[in-house]
Amino acid sequence: MRLIIIILIVMFSSCLSQRKLVELGIVESVELERFVGKWYEVARYPHRFERDLVGVTAEYTLTDNGRIKVVNSGYKGSFDGAFKSVEGKAKTADHSGRGWLKVSFFWFFYADYLILELDTIDYQYALIGSSTKNYLWVLGREPFMQKDTLQHLLKKAEARGYNLAKVEQVLQR
Repeated sequence: MRLIIIILIVMFSSCLSQRKLVELGIVESVELERFVGKWYEVARYPHRFERDLVGVTAEYTLTDNGRIKVVNSGYKGSFDGAFKSVEGKAKTADHSGRGWLKVSFFWFFYADYLILELDTIDYQYALIGSSTKNYLWVLGREPFMQKDTLQHLLKKAEARGYNLAKVEQVLQR
């Protein structure tokens, strides 16, 4: 009985994700080979799993099986603080080439990773969300982003219903 309930929840969540994708609008075409590499967290919604982290980066690496190795890291409290790192995995959600990935940092529990905006010319910035409006990240290839680029991405997030009052800048060096 428990297994049936879990399967129903997963199926229901999948349907919700499809509807949310239409509402949020994701990037229609992402070349994973260009997307992988090191990204710096420029701004984010605060979450307990990133509380007090500075110098946060996300490193994505394509694996032989077509999936993506994910390593998120940062320093607790300051750049002199303890270095924290967590490894996860990601996969394309529907094999369409759109900006919809599933990411997992624990066993087989995956969450939506939506590429909402992307510099499709040089892959220098990205706006990342989820199927709920509880998660938001602004990523850049460099530790610092030009103010007008950041404002452009935040306006795009706001147009999607994200609350900009919740966004916090991430200290980088």
